[in-house]
Amino acid sequence: MLAAMPDSAPSPVSAGGASPRAGGDACPGTLRLHRADDGALARVRIPGGVLDPGRADALLVAAERFGDGELHLTSRGNVQLRGLGTECGGGLAALLTDAGLLPSAAHERARNIVASPLAGLDGSPSLAGWLAELDRLVCGSPAAAALSGRFLFALDAGGGDVDALGADVALIAEGPDALLRIGAGDEVFRIPAGEGPRAALLAAEAFLRAARDSGAWRVKDLPDDVRAELVHAIGSAAGDPVHRPRPRTPKTPDPGAVTGPHGNAAATAATATATTTTAICVDVPLGQLTPAQWQLLTDTARRYGNELRLTPWRGIVVPGPFDEGGAAEALRNLAAAGLITTPESPWTGVGACIGHPGCAKSLSDVRAEAGAAVGPVGRLPVYWSGCERRCGHPHGEWIDVVVTPGGHRISHVRGERRDPPATVRNDPAALAATVAAARA
Repeated sequence: MLAAMPDSAPSPVSAGGASPRAGGDACPGTLRLHRADDGALARVRIPGGVLDPGRADALLVAAERFGDGELHLTSRGNVQLRGLGTECGGGLAALLTDAGLLPSAAHERARNIVASPLAGLDGSPSLAGWLAELDRLVCGSPAAAALSGRFLFALDAGGGDVDALGADVALIAEGPDALLRIGAGDEVFRIPAGEGPRAALLAAEAFLRAARDSGAWRVKDLPDDVRAELVHAIGSAAGDPVHRPRPRTPKTPDPGAVTGPHGNAAATAATATATTTTAICVDVPLGQLTPAQWQLLTDTARRYGNELRLTPWRGIVVPGPFDEGGAAEALRNLAAAGLITTPESPWTGVGACIGHPGCAKSLSDVRAEAGAAVGPVGRLPVYWSGCERRCGHPHGEWIDVVVTPGGHRISHVRGERRDPPATVRNDPAALAATVAAARA
């Protein structure tokens, strides 16, 4: 059994690492709304991005009753409701509680868990057990209620997709084992798979003790020596480290049909190696869904699989299995509704923050600018930001477009590296051409 992490925490010091955060954690939730220029904003945590149709219905009711009617997907597979009245808090909380979307008022902002969206569908192992157990443990831990709204758990099916997102605590499936990663380091600890969720919670609680005096919200915010001591303390309970560099760029699921092994434990070898359409995946232009699009996705889930999985790349997976012709029909209907159902769509890989007029800090309407610049499919994703904060930007390698007082700054980002930027001033055609060339 994995022992509990030591109660003694290293004493934080200021040398190295990131500076402590100034002020409190203002990350929004459903009980603490964020004021934006288009009204209040609520962020509903959806652990692993997994929704059944009933809870999806409740989110649509909340968006239409209290907000602007649309549902916005985030880079952690959560849902944001915008245009809310400031007086809606009690009614919104009651609706979400009744739907099972708010199991613990004390932990609602701590339930930040991303999971591989194709787990169990493309030949990778299912993460359903890990996800349910980790969420239960987090909600049952008084200490975990103190985690910031930015602290992130990741459950990776072994392909590295969500491990690449730089979570604070990651569990990676590998055969009968789990690999436990703390922060962005290249060392992992091998533990029995059944102990994974509890080990992840214990690591988060150990982080809170280490961060007590530093004001750190995330593992990367800890001073370097404190972070090293934290990893060492966890290793003393988990065992020897294994060198396993974190993937730098996530492999995101392509829109379209998803195929995987078909059969069960009792199936013959021939049946077990056959493939079938197990799911469909769609991307959402700029992560913004109309009520009609959300309803169509929910209805599709009711017919096939009874589940939706929101991805950290602002897409949605509908697990099947689908009957013959069912996947093609569903994809046709979703494409007709304006969703991205093929990698050849010009919207593939295009993202943007909310921009003006929704955000007072944005210097332009970047969503309109991104739409005007959509062209041939690029090799690299592109993300448009209305200011230097670059809210919701992707990880790994991408083209970064940031609005500045002097124009649009376009640069190629490779993890921590950034190429010298180009700046385009007040010329939409030149801007579109520069972005297209950078993506290619």
